[in-house]
Amino acid sequence: MRRNIDAWWPHIAAGAEAIVVTASGCGSLVKDYGHALRLDPAYAEKAARVTELARDLAEVLAREDLGAFRLAAPRRIAFHAPCSLQHGQRLQGVVEAILQGLGFELAPVNEAHLCCGSAGTYSVLQPELAAQLRRRKLDHLQAGAPELIASANVGCQLHLQAGTALRVVHWIELLDEAPPGPA
Repeated sequence: MRRNIDAWWPHIAAGAEAIVVTASGCGSLVKDYGHALRLDPAYAEKAARVTELARDLAEVLAREDLGAFRLAAPRRIAFHAPCSLQHGQRLQGVVEAILQGLGFELAPVNEAHLCCGSAGTYSVLQPELAAQLRRRKLDHLQAGAPELIASANVGCQLHLQAGTALRVVHWIELLDEAPPGPA
């Protein structure tokens, strides 16, 4: 945390408006720097400022005009909202709204609030339980016959991909690869 703060501080001091984090698990942690370092006399103020500036990519893009990325034809996808996005950052529905606004059809996902089993180091420390959670999650994600699965956290993305032949991507990749339609 301290090394990150030291690396970011010149940019913050120069007036950076935000620290944008693309992986929801990392974003949850960066948004907690202020609390984690609140008793550190050398870093408490800086950590609090980092917490104030930390934004998930979806928070930033939700306020932007993304019309240039609107799809020419809908694509059916399943979205896995990571625990870190839903519960850690409390950003339920933000990515989903962005994707739907761009013309993606979101397949319904039962038990969408449940963990995929990645959970940081959980998949390493509890591989059998993590695999059971992944299978349950993948069954729900694939039930709506999507062409792919998107997520907002690289840990979830890699964990889910290890259990399916269906392509699993970070949701922002969809904006890059989709042929644009009319604005």
